Amino acid sequence: MRLEKKATVASSSVAALLVFLKLAVGILSGSIAILASAIDSLLDLIVSLFNYFALHNAEKNPDEKFHFGRSKLEPLAAVIEGTIISLSALFILYEATSKILHPVTMRHMSEGIMVMIASFVITALLVLFLNYVAEKTKNMVIKADALHYKTDLFSNGAVLLALLIIHYTGQELIDPILGIGIAIYMIYSTLPIIKEGVLMLLDVALDKEDVDKIIQALKEEPEITNYHYLRTRVSGSHIFISFHAVFNNEISLYNAHTIADKVEAKIKQLFDDDKKVHILVHMDPYDDAEINEEEEEW
Repeated sequence: MRLEKKATVASSSVAALLVFLKLAVGILSGSIAILASAIDSLLDLIVSLFNYFALHNAEKNPDEKFHFGRSKLEPLAAVIEGTIISLSALFILYEATSKILHPVTMRHMSEGIMVMIASFVITALLVLFLNYVAEKTKNMVIKADALHYKTDLFSNGAVLLALLIIHYTGQELIDPILGIGIAIYMIYSTLPIIKEGVLMLLDVALDKEDVDKIIQALKEEPEITNYHYLRTRVSGSHIFISFHAVFNNEISLYNAHTIADKVEAKIKQLFDDDKKVHILVHMDPYDDAEINEEEEEW
């Protein structure tokens, strides 16, 4: 099983355990904060299961229906997860505001504190594991999942801190105030994930630094007299590159093809091993860029 899949299985299992614990104690205690945290964990479970589905299908080979594979499932999953995080943050914001306007006295504080301590420790261990997987694989879905559970860690910590302060001081207003702060942090943290996912769905080009490296690799090949129509796009862990390479019109097709293979191999070495680089080279016997300028303009 791929490391990314192991990560989604771990996050799904943790989310299921936390949903059970928080719902049970939240209903007994009447704590809005714990119930909100339970609903957030339920969303975590749904997202983690979707992530497993996305990763399982994103790695499938191209077929007759999907000629370029299903790599866009990764950014799609990241956008969906980021949106769910934002929605759960808005729910927490709503619940916190409601509690300020309509205070509710909590019961079974000791049980609630014990559950939130357990939730904090379990979530912290999961975050460490997901960060390790995200760093090693550079997978966008796992990166989003790690951020998701990191926000949960802050949320669990805030609820635990609020319960402890309320238990010893009786100041229940602290709970919704901390909830508002966590909700704002969650929304702020998800914006980059959603933005990156949307850009990938829109076939965003490689960063200028990577494009410059590709151009340098083309310029270093003496048999290529020029190049044009360089296009790049990113789709999850896949990178697509296409360009026209101009050769001397006296070169044989065999030699031009050999040089093109050499340049392809050189370009692929510019990227990490976990990236799947797909390169399409159109070989021109002369520079037709100006002839097709209007047709290819973008």
